Amino acid sequence: MSEKSVLMEISDGVALVTLSRPPVNALNRAMRHEIVATFDEISERDDIRCAVLTGAGKVFCAGADLKDRPDPDVAGDFLEHNRITRETGNAIRECAKPVIAAVNGVALGAGMGLVASCDILYAAEEATFGMPEINVGLAGGASMLRTLFGRSTMRRMFYTGQRLTAHDLLRRNVLEEVLPAEQLLPVTMALAREIAEKAPLAIAYAKRACNMVEVMPQRDAYRFEQEFTMALSRTEDAREARMAFLEKRKPQFKGR
Repeated sequence: MSEKSVLMEISDGVALVTLSRPPVNALNRAMRHEIVATFDEISERDDIRCAVLTGAGKVFCAGADLKDRPDPDVAGDFLEHNRITRETGNAIRECAKPVIAAVNGVALGAGMGLVASCDILYAAEEATFGMPEINVGLAGGASMLRTLFGRSTMRRMFYTGQRLTAHDLLRRNVLEEVLPAEQLLPVTMALAREIAEKAPLAIAYAKRACNMVEVMPQRDAYRFEQEFTMALSRTEDAREARMAFLEKRKPQFKGR
């Protein structure tokens, strides 16, 4: 049985997911399937309420493994490859629990796509970011870049393959904070534990709302959120939150 390329540790309601495929955590098809399975599991587990995604070693993810390309002579292989490539990021974006990126090093191409799929972004001072597909005669990733950058920066990165530093992203308000490497996981795990203490149903609805309002007109988006608020107001957790506030105690949420 081959070693796993995606590791998961759970504590205090938080799943720490680590990309672990030396030397640079490059994504092959098997690793993509592991990522999808991991985040699908996180979505369904009641003991997990938030996740942190990071990389082993000094690299977050150097992108797709160019040695693991689809075989043009096998009918359907390119389509299956493209499908799992899409779903790798979608599994993170659509995960029912918030996902915090702790970018510990280089995040390139598909690796940057993983970052763009996360909800909240932190990076180590050594981290760099880029979409270098153009340098190997390919073009992909504009849809990920546009979720993070303005029009000009997105096109410059896409057309040139140029990398930006963590501080470049901080100046553009893409990252929450740039941290010394030794502080990256302590800070992101502390935030994850704070989120994990919130009402589980409210966090699940909040994640769905954040994803949906990005693609909806403001009027429709606000009505969509109001319907969520109405549904949540009838839950046991909402009543518990109100009572805990009035009684000046910590709420005990049950996820219902």
